[in-house]
Amino acid sequence: MALFLSLHQAPGLSPEEIAGYGPDVAKGVYATFRQLYVNTDTGFIVSVYEADSAAAVEQEFERVGFPFDSINEIDFTLSAAELAQMLARG
Repeated sequence: MALFLSLHQAPGLSPEEIAGYGPDVAKGVYATFRQLYVNTDTGFIVSVYEADSAAAVEQEFERVGFPFDSINEIDFTLSAAELAQMLARG
């Protein structure tokens, strides 16, 4: 399974509306939800899913009924702790 980061624009979406999607998102039929980042003022949304393919993530958004602008596979991650270790070695 790979990680995918998706971008969305939903100006005016409230935390209550986001929670309304919760039951469908939790089902995870085609992809598994991992994380959500939202700026409710601007409507900028980033979500992270685990799936076999970007197509599976797209199917998941279609099933839930939530629009997306892009879906991108993540092939490298770096935490703050890993960055510190990398710099300490260097």
